Amino acid sequence: MTVFASEPSATRPVARTAAGAVRGSREAGVAVFRGVPFAEPPVGALRFAAPRPARAWDGVREAVSFGPPPPQGGHFGMDERAREAAGDDWLTLNVWSPEPGPGAGLPVMVWIQGGAYTIGMSSLPEYDGGRLARDGGVVVVTFNYRVGLEGFGQFEGAPANRGLLDQVAALEWVRDNIRAFGGDPGRVTVFGQSAGGGSVAALLAMPRAAGLFGRAVAQSVQGTFFSPELAAGIAGACAAELGLKPTTADLSTVAPDRLSAAGDAVGAGMGRWAEHWGRAAHRSIPFSPVVDGDVLPVTPWQALADGAGRDVALLVGHTRDEQRLFTAIDGLLGRVTQEQAATALALFGPGGDGARRYRDGFPSAGPDELYELVHSDWLFRMPSLRLAEARAAAGGRAHVYELTWPAPGMGGALGACHGLDVPLVFGNLDRGQPAMLIGEGPAPEAEALSARMRADWTAFAAHGDPGWPAYDTGQRLVQLYDIRPAVTAYPEEASRLIWQEHAFPALPLTSR
Repeated sequence: MTVFASEPSATRPVARTAAGAVRGSREAGVAVFRGVPFAEPPVGALRFAAPRPARAWDGVREAVSFGPPPPQGGHFGMDERAREAAGDDWLTLNVWSPEPGPGAGLPVMVWIQGGAYTIGMSSLPEYDGGRLARDGGVVVVTFNYRVGLEGFGQFEGAPANRGLLDQVAALEWVRDNIRAFGGDPGRVTVFGQSAGGGSVAALLAMPRAAGLFGRAVAQSVQGTFFSPELAAGIAGACAAELGLKPTTADLSTVAPDRLSAAGDAVGAGMGRWAEHWGRAAHRSIPFSPVVDGDVLPVTPWQALADGAGRDVALLVGHTRDEQRLFTAIDGLLGRVTQEQAATALALFGPGGDGARRYRDGFPSAGPDELYELVHSDWLFRMPSLRLAEARAAAGGRAHVYELTWPAPGMGGALGACHGLDVPLVFGNLDRGQPAMLIGEGPAPEAEALSARMRADWTAFAAHGDPGWPAYDTGQRLVQLYDIRPAVTAYPEEASRLIWQEHAFPALPLTSR
């Protein structure tokens, strides 16, 4: 792994955790600690187990390199990145602090990365927390959690939602140790995007996470949550790829990269299971949190409607053109046929008459627009909005936003697509995969919008107020992020009306 420290060890920052001391580095005025273990490596006898606290060590541990990522699916070459990083100490975290030391009492922002619960690692350059920490006066924490079959496979003999349990373990570490890095354990904000946004939603619904954070930011919430039967069916197919049973006894003998490859194979061929796996198969989504009745008792929407986490301030939103990036990746940009649009409307529209509702709600829309609307709404936009509505209905407070600024990269064809918010929120406009959306040499308008979003996110972390009115079911005021940000009524009203009666239940084994 890359070593970032360059100054003499005597001048580098040292922090003392419950398990031992760590020595980090200083970069652009920020103290940085990388690869700090928050749990034991989940391998050997601990594979497929709930995370256990990291063992103590003697002396001062070097914390200048990212820890190795967990095993990954093959999307975007993430499996190769994981193989190149030697080691099995997957459960580590990283801290950026502008003012390390136990007396600073700074707000803390804990990032949960996305990746469809299949890929994701905290070492990606787009998640560098330096600029956010320095400009916002906050402590930023990023961490690895198990993904794919290691984290979300439903196996006999293993607890469900191990990836979510890893997230809880990271938050417990923050509670117990962040004061040594300049953070205030009483002012912790979790924030995440896509599957990370779905994870934030899940944490709001999890009794194990209660009290570990006081504010939550859910960006482009991935709305897929599985029933135990669906998750078990998919895990069974993955095990069958290897000629094994979906049990810890069988699968603990399989090398992690082989297990990830089996997950990839099932994910790539999910269409043949569409009759049984429904929408998850049609979108090739093999892994999601499982509503198992224990770790995750009910869906986040049901939990919030019932009053769960009512004292946690919530900031939630989405981009305008969530689906556009995926349409481009599939080679369908500007090429969606009437038949493809009709199929998408029938599969993903709510209720038995979703196709009619969309055609009535968007009478002038062609096949490309209808295809993108229903996919955007089903997977990200409406799950995000309904999280705010569930909170408001239970008497809580939520602030809603929509990113409408069109990405200038790739000729401007992607609009305000999925993932565009990540470089804007972190301020990393020239690095990592999402930075390609910003274009070569970030324009002043991108820098200005990023500064605005960083200021709003860190203000929310510090005070619980991002700077615009809370969402209610009367005015429905939201913050639009564009060249000229503005507060206005929620602009996707037609979609909201189409989905207003949909409960977003856990996806069953035999959904269509």
